[in-house]
Amino acid sequence: MPDAEITAKDRKRAAACVACPVCRRARGKQKGLAFWLVKWLEGSLCPNCKAYEKVYGCKAHERRG
Repeated sequence: MPDAEITAKDRKRAAACVACPVCRRARGKQKGLAFWLVKWLEGSLCPNCKAYEKVYGCKAHERRG
């Protein structure tokens, strides 16, 4: 999605995903129930996870750099 414009609302939702305890655990542990939930449900249910992907360029369950 490099052509999509990142809005302030996207940044606010991405920040909520960064602070989310389930997403943080999934990014940190890379295994377990939280990882599975975030990996399989992020794109279809959570608008914060979608915004995280748009802002940071990686899925909500993946570690950044």
